[in-house]
Amino acid sequence: MGDSCFQLQWCYLQAEQQKKAAVITAEGDAQAAILLAKSFGEAGEGLVELRRIEAAEDIAYQLSRSRQVAYLPPGQNILLNLPAQ
Repeated sequence: MGDSCFQLQWCYLQAEQQKKAAVITAEGDAQAAILLAKSFGEAGEGLVELRRIEAAEDIAYQLSRSRQVAYLPPGQNILLNLPAQ
């Protein structure tokens, strides 16, 4: 009976720790959202545009490293022998 009691106590303490961790995480997420909203209010849409440019840069970098992606400049008539789908 002693082991069973110990296991129940351990499970209870573990559940309490998980509950505290979830509350702390939620509080941190809420504070981050408040800070982001404040930043958007102060900086306007410029911050959003900056993030969009950074994301586009990252995507372009990843695509440039791929061997299966080729850049074709616009306005050029290039005939490609592509397989029919």
